[in-house]
Amino acid sequence: MSACTPTRHDDANPKEHSHEPHSPPARPRGPRLAGADLSASIAVFLIALPLSLGIALATGAPLQAGLVAAAVGGVVVGRLGGAPLQVSGPAAGLTVVTAELIQRYGWRTTCAITVLAGLAQLGLGLLRVARTALAVSPAIVHGMLAGIGVTIAVAQLHIVLGGTPHSSVLLNLRDLPAQLAQVQTAAVAVSALTLALLLAWPRLPGRAGHLLRTVPAPLVAVTGATACAALLGFSLPKVDLPSWSSHALAGLPEGPVLGLIAAVLTITLVCSVQSLLGAVAVDKLVAARPELSARVGRADLDRELLGQGAANVVSGALGGLPIAGVAVRSTANVNAGAVSRNSTMLHGVLVVIAALLMVPVLELIPLASLAALVMAVGIQMVSLHHIRTVTRHREVLVYAVTTLGVVFLGVLQGVTLGIGMAVGVALHRLTRTRITHHDQEGVHHVRVRGQLTFLAVPRLSRTLHLVPQGAHAVVELDGSFMDHAAYESLQDWQSTQAAHGGTVELVARRTGVRIGEPTGAAGLHLDGGPGTPDTSGCRCHPWTPWRNHQCAIPETGTSDGPTGPGTTGDGAAPEDTGPSTQPPTQPSTLTDGLTALAAAAGTLTGPATPVAPGSPAAEGPATTGTTSTPTATRTAAPAGTGNGPGTSHQLARGISAFQRNTAPLVRGELARLAREGQQPSQLFLTCADSRLVTSMITSSGPGDLFVVRNVGNLVPPPGEESGDDSVAAAIEYAVDVLRVRSITVCGHSGCGAMQALLASDEGTARNTAQDTGQDSVETPLRRWLRHGGPSVARMADGSRPTARLAGRAAADAVEQLCLTNVIQQLEHLRAHDSVSRALRAGELELHGMYFHVGEAQAYLLAEGGEDEVFDHVGVADLSA
Repeated sequence: MSACTPTRHDDANPKEHSHEPHSPPARPRGPRLAGADLSASIAVFLIALPLSLGIALATGAPLQAGLVAAAVGGVVVGRLGGAPLQVSGPAAGLTVVTAELIQRYGWRTTCAITVLAGLAQLGLGLLRVARTALAVSPAIVHGMLAGIGVTIAVAQLHIVLGGTPHSSVLLNLRDLPAQLAQVQTAAVAVSALTLALLLAWPRLPGRAGHLLRTVPAPLVAVTGATACAALLGFSLPKVDLPSWSSHALAGLPEGPVLGLIAAVLTITLVCSVQSLLGAVAVDKLVAARPELSARVGRADLDRELLGQGAANVVSGALGGLPIAGVAVRSTANVNAGAVSRNSTMLHGVLVVIAALLMVPVLELIPLASLAALVMAVGIQMVSLHHIRTVTRHREVLVYAVTTLGVVFLGVLQGVTLGIGMAVGVALHRLTRTRITHHDQEGVHHVRVRGQLTFLAVPRLSRTLHLVPQGAHAVVELDGSFMDHAAYESLQDWQSTQAAHGGTVELVARRTGVRIGEPTGAAGLHLDGGPGTPDTSGCRCHPWTPWRNHQCAIPETGTSDGPTGPGTTGDGAAPEDTGPSTQPPTQPSTLTDGLTALAAAAGTLTGPATPVAPGSPAAEGPATTGTTSTPTATRTAAPAGTGNGPGTSHQLARGISAFQRNTAPLVRGELARLAREGQQPSQLFLTCADSRLVTSMITSSGPGDLFVVRNVGNLVPPPGEESGDDSVAAAIEYAVDVLRVRSITVCGHSGCGAMQALLASDEGTARNTAQDTGQDSVETPLRRWLRHGGPSVARMADGSRPTARLAGRAAADAVEQLCLTNVIQQLEHLRAHDSVSRALRAGELELHGMYFHVGEAQAYLLAEGGEDEVFDHVGVADLSA
């Protein structure tokens, strides 16, 4: 299927089909025009009409050329393009290029160049290289638009003052003082009125202003200036639309071949990049309207490029300006409520009607008013937001070079300079590697910041030789790339150090790299590779990806060490290969702890319900009363030694890594928080499970969340003798003192507390019948789990809706209880006085959340529904 074939095809000559008696009636064929599309098309038309005339005026082309381009852009691109809600037409970004071509080659040759540029776009679209255009640095694109905006504003300023602009920015700047000395009062007054209306209209206050703002500001500005000029009797140059019979069409290109090729490439580049970036921007606008995103879908960039190419071929052949996607009109189209490509196409039809029937009205518009309108557009193209963005990303030099190149040399030359500067900046960053050395308490620290390539080897070698032979050294590699030359240099130095009795410790911040203990032959080795060093000491740096994250605790039993039985070669525990024949060891996870404690309390007896492989309950150990195989077996430490002598070393190493790597990065932010005090926006109540990292799954930073964690994410209801003041106090403090705006209760898959609740509920009858006396012993765990009893009862109540995940039911009873428990704890929350008061005042929101650990997938409880469905949260939802 061709890329420009519409996704829905309506047959112009439908054939009659016979249906069986039970067949449903055929749906009526033919396009349907929604009311939203009609109103949106009118709004876009009212914006496009004056802007098209103004851009044609700024280029020096016949004014009809702007109307032709607007009509073709609406109808052709609207029908064939891949971004249904993007509106195309004559764009301000093409003004400088087109004006230069008209000055050099004439109008008919410029039209031929537009046709050839359209054919080039069709070829690029067929090659499906549209995504490649997005590889151009945004700093270059924004710089190009800013340079074009400056050129437009300087040229149109002469018309605003009543003069005639030159084709060169330098000439316009040179003659500007003379033009200021010969100001025409009438032209300045009309232009000033146009600018005043253009700026003030979108800021009208009140309800009346809201209604008035539905009329586009460009239309109001031009109409108001035209009416005032007519009432005051100003004698000014006005729009002149000759008869369409004398309209000039495209001719054969005339001029030097290389110059024509450069012109075609320039038009192709500017039109394509502006249109594709505009399509991506429209996608973001559509994503902000969930009800529209499912109906419209994402833009097909290759199809959009084909549509733009076809439109430029048609526009150039009919004597129109070059066409590209226009941000102002596209934004107005989406904001006006358009729901399909019909609004874009209808706006083009309205432009055709206006060009044929409204010529007498259009010829009343003063050229000074159109010049002021286009000058305002040019000034807006120099966006302060874009300047701040490129400055934040340290690309202001690329932006400035591109802007100045476009202003003083031309668009193609400026873009070429910008690309060259972008490449130079990238190479500079690649080669800019900082290597420092300092001696701290007899340990020599060498830190490498940046990419370690052959260009940095001389500096690396000089710095490494500052470390005395036989000394202890720590080399920190804070980069993501090391080439062969740097690797060889580092390895040779390590070997020399080892030969003289020195030790070298390598510390890297790279994904999948294991760092060894300080040894004479320490080195960097990939996970599982030969020669993997001892990892009994923790080297899991914070704030880095967690691939194969394991901080093994040294064995204290009869093991032969990290590489002895029960571990892999890198010190990590082996994968669970089946039921263990050994008795369970000390619990290593929260789930193991709940299982062991609940079993000791007599709550887990007898066989457990089988769990299907891959289910959430299968993520943790089996909740049986017999054996358990933790994923990382740890030998119990002797009595009185806590967790063994290795844990204090592990704790100290972790704190040391924080002080060295993370503290310098967060010290400023934490100092600010220390000064200002905590001001969190959310209370996040979740389970104490070690696998739930609240700040990570919510993308929150320090000070954003007020977190309360307990076994099973339970919220004891108030007013009970066995109530829990700790959770209630945290809720009261968060709501009444910290003034949080939302409270989230987050459950998770494979929750040990929910498993214990289910097992306890199943074993109640057996425990009562046995009545051994031991079962009546109350433990803190059993007393705490009583707060989860209402969740079990809610799940067993057949009259209530069944909690489920969107698209599927719960995988097993454990997941069902996890979901039900979140809903039940939200009800307990509403019973607290501080929460109920804040809810009545509209100052607080409650949210339910479920996190599937094995899938790393979050689900949010649908608001306002009674079906108790947890909706999937995806990337598209986040972007909205």
